[in-house]
Amino acid sequence: MARKPIGAKVWIVPDSYLPEQSTGGLRSHESTCVLNLSSRPAKVKLTVYFEDREPLEGFEATCPPSRTVHIRLDSLKNRRGEALPVAKPMALKVESDVAVVVQHTRLDTTQPALALMTTMAFPLR
Repeated sequence: MARKPIGAKVWIVPDSYLPEQSTGGLRSHESTCVLNLSSRPAKVKLTVYFEDREPLEGFEATCPPSRTVHIRLDSLKNRRGEALPVAKPMALKVESDVAVVVQHTRLDTTQPALALMTTMAFPLR
């Protein structure tokens, strides 16, 4: 009997944001954390959605089998060299060619009392 894959191939993160400023020695950032429990590398694509402009596409990463990858959004560039804008609310669609598990984490250092937030993304299929 074949083992059922763990995870999903499409995930949604409805809230994402990169602040303009940080305080102290830590830079505010968000990470999309991908866990691949399969025996094949996962080819991951991110599409970024905005309130006031067309989506940005072409962001890619690979997560090796039985590994995790943390995709830092503040340093991510797509195939055209475009980075994500700061101070713009956005949402993410994470697609993978194999089932993966996706968690999203925000480190907010816009004030000295920093905040760390993490949440599971919403699996679609």
